[in-house]
Amino acid sequence: MSLSLALIATALVATALVATPAIAQNASPAKTAAAADAQSVGAPAASGPANASDYVGAETCKTCHEDIYDNWAKTPHWKTTLNTKGGPSKQGCEACHGPGRAHVESGGDISKIFVFKKASVKTIDDTCLSCHAGGAEHMHAINSVHGQNEVSCIDCHSPHHAKTREFLLVKAQPELCYSCHLAKKAEFEMPFHHRVNEGLIQCTDCHNPHGTERAMQLRTSSTLDAVCYKCHTEKQGPFVFEHEPVKVEGCTSCHLTHGGPNPHMLRVSNVNLLCLQCHTMTPTGASVGSPPGTPSFHSQETFFKSCTLCHSQIHGSNFDPTFFK
Repeated sequence: MSLSLALIATALVATALVATPAIAQNASPAKTAAAADAQSVGAPAASGPANASDYVGAETCKTCHEDIYDNWAKTPHWKTTLNTKGGPSKQGCEACHGPGRAHVESGGDISKIFVFKKASVKTIDDTCLSCHAGGAEHMHAINSVHGQNEVSCIDCHSPHHAKTREFLLVKAQPELCYSCHLAKKAEFEMPFHHRVNEGLIQCTDCHNPHGTERAMQLRTSSTLDAVCYKCHTEKQGPFVFEHEPVKVEGCTSCHLTHGGPNPHMLRVSNVNLLCLQCHTMTPTGASVGSPPGTPSFHSQETFFKSCTLCHSQIHGSNFDPTFFK
């Protein structure tokens, strides 16, 4: 009986010894795939956290990339060289490109260091957001419309060859935005427009390119209302008598946002036609729950053609429910 137990134990041990290499062998394709993915984006296949000895410092990078280094040294990113508290992984060129010793010792092999141009949009954005994720500007970056449409950080920003000192943009606004949003460039050429081309305001005054919780990546005012109120504060209220579309639909119910052919950037040429889109004239008056209809004595061919001659406080009033004053 004891002989049988000994034989069984020996067989189990032998099976375990054979199975162990098989498990290791099965695990190796995953490691190989991870290494291949790292190589595909120009980053070294790391076997673990980099050691301090894997970092060579920005001055070593300068020996081969002097022009790039000189441009980079004029940007806010240069101050990372002073980040001794964060260690070498947070300093200089290697804070973005990873440890450089393998790259240097290989004679400049780009597969031994992280190269942004060879990386995916997600990898690029994740690298930038490892430092820039905080604050109101970037808190929605993970869900931004630009990110969802494969527009990476370096499509708009250049750490090495920026054309603007502020925000390190590859082009100055609004030309940078126009490189994709051509239709908006035409709107700003209309007779009545927000003065973006003249340099009075910028696209980013109204939109946050890194994303917001609102549609069109729109910003909000200090009170979290529509961004229009940042400049047009007198239209915000609150008013005793509110004009419902202003609060429910917003400014765009009557106005074009970028520019148009009509004064005040109205959606239609005649004011009365704009008002009649809601205040339709009816013989018996408007139905319950709808806006009041235009009174029967308001001839649309004479004096009453321009509604705002009388209803001057059309955005809201503290004194009159018909917005006369």
